[in-house]
Amino acid sequence: MKTVMIKLCGMLLLSACMIQPLSAQRQRAQLSQAEAEAKAAEAKRKSDESMDKKAASYVEALKLNDPAKEARLSAVIATHLKAVRDWHNENINLVPDGSINPTTGKVLSALDREIIADSGIPKSVRAALLEGLRKDLSEEQIEIIYDQYTIGKVEFTLNGYRSIVPNLTAKEEAVILENLKMARDQAIDMKNMKAVSGIFEIYKTKNEQYLNENGRNWKQMYKDYTDKRKAEKAAAAAAGK
Repeated sequence: MKTVMIKLCGMLLLSACMIQPLSAQRQRAQLSQAEAEAKAAEAKRKSDESMDKKAASYVEALKLNDPAKEARLSAVIATHLKAVRDWHNENINLVPDGSINPTTGKVLSALDREIIADSGIPKSVRAALLEGLRKDLSEEQIEIIYDQYTIGKVEFTLNGYRSIVPNLTAKEEAVILENLKMARDQAIDMKNMKAVSGIFEIYKTKNEQYLNENGRNWKQMYKDYTDKRKAEKAAAAAAGK
């Protein structure tokens, strides 16, 4: 009987020793999960704060001098920015690495996959943005907001065409501007500036094709422009000596 009791006590002691490490492991796992959740919550809080500030800066460009209207517009834009961020974060990995472009057969780049993922955002997100903006702004003012999203790429790129294309006609400029505005419209739903630039590259290619198909030679015009700029810089440097 005494031997049996000793064995039983030994088994209980061994069991207790095994349970303690397991309990400690569970506690550490729970702590790690709690820490991860806390870090994620803090990161989202900081991101939300950044989006709020960005939205307010977009509205400042309008110089409305109307605090109530500015607050409403900032809230509308911030909501859109956060929706774009959340969609991007939730869908960025849905297009697998190694996927191909079905038209060219080439492997999609990381930027290609990002643009595909971001462009799939529900149309209701943009509809909500437009509805909110139109309550307080004219269409011209909304374009100013869109330019804030895309850091003025429409005007900047259009000025580039004006400098590169000799005697740019009114029709040519109208077509180019229309394409650039289409780029801006699509780029607003991109989370990162690289994707915004990627969208504009698509429409810059369309503009160059249009010019080539209508009697222009884009490569030659661009070469002539860069050669001229180099000559001007060299002349300025020589004059400064």
